[in-house]
Amino acid sequence: MNYREAQSVQPVTLDDVRGAQKMLSGVARVTAMEGSRHLTQLVGAPVHFKCENLQRTGSFKLRGAYVRIAGLLPEERAAGVVAASAGNHAQGVALASSLLGVRSTVFMPKGAPLPKISATKEYGAEVRLHGQVVDETLAAAQEYAAETGAVFIHPFDHPDVIAGQGTVGLEILEQCPEVRTIVVGIGGGGLAAGVAIAVKALRPDVRVVGVQAAGAAAYPPSLTAGRPVSIENPATMADGIKVGRPGDVPFGIIGTLVDEVRTVTEDELSAALLLCLERAKLVVEPAGASPVAALMSDPGSIEGPVVALLSGGNVDPLLLQRILRHGMAAQGRYLAVRLRLTDRPGALATLLGVLSVVDANVLDVSHVRTDPRLGLTEAEVELHLETKGPTHCAEVGRALRQAGYTVID
Repeated sequence: MNYREAQSVQPVTLDDVRGAQKMLSGVARVTAMEGSRHLTQLVGAPVHFKCENLQRTGSFKLRGAYVRIAGLLPEERAAGVVAASAGNHAQGVALASSLLGVRSTVFMPKGAPLPKISATKEYGAEVRLHGQVVDETLAAAQEYAAETGAVFIHPFDHPDVIAGQGTVGLEILEQCPEVRTIVVGIGGGGLAAGVAIAVKALRPDVRVVGVQAAGAAAYPPSLTAGRPVSIENPATMADGIKVGRPGDVPFGIIGTLVDEVRTVTEDELSAALLLCLERAKLVVEPAGASPVAALMSDPGSIEGPVVALLSGGNVDPLLLQRILRHGMAAQGRYLAVRLRLTDRPGALATLLGVLSVVDANVLDVSHVRTDPRLGLTEAEVELHLETKGPTHCAEVGRALRQAGYTVID
């Protein structure tokens, strides 16, 4: 669906983005463009990854944060800056502030992953933990700004931030001049808006496709309504695009210049992250994998050559472990099965022998012998198995039933 609205004046221009590019020279990396053979075969046209997961601080956020802080007046710099973030924006603000000699305070939720808290501190920010969700953290940061005079650095709703993020679009056109479609994840919209400004000004023939997580998709209803609309309780593993309301500034740009906004499921995000890790050897966070998820979910609908913008790689190791297991399960490569067997010596060994014959790798076994639900001579076993796909999962189930086991769904 194409959401295009008339807007006479854009708050960010190509000249702004080019100015940001000069400002970021020697600060932000020109990140690599890598081809994906697997997705190229799937889509039927060349697919490339723009690897912002390899950017300093692990995401594109440094670009916008640096441009915003560098544009402050001397008296504003002297007052310091403050931000609120669960991760990527926090690190971008921290490093940008350190490079520019500006004092920074970053509010983060109490449940923020420890690696992100540690990295933000190491980049030079004072970290304050407040609230359980980002909205509470954001309110605390804004209150701090009002009390101290520190400048609040918004993660996406400011023209300077959007101009900084737009430099990714300039690099894409330079590195892949034959591109026909750019796919980019959308949270508040700063990255997609910046990329669209740069790309449409130079190459109006290139399609820009935005991607949101289905559980945090505020843009489709907002674009339909013609104004930013809030959604209640956004829920997704992709915390980098988990935003309940579009930013006012990027919303107008995206409504005018972005050709389409799609949504992807949690299963599709898991499968995309797994593909990036296995096939491309790239660690990508769920938000960064959202363009890949869109390509995998409907590969024939996007004209190539395609550039999928991998926006970040800051994923908590514990979350990564859960996501990979979820992605493997969605692809039929991980199977959890619960079954009943007769409680007698050697019964478990016999069961494992059946699994060995069908080449299922046992990852974990839970053996319950005493439970009110069980008969006097029954035991219950829960197995976590590594399998080779849906066909192999079905083969494992048949082998267990043929051996006389009662499989509990």
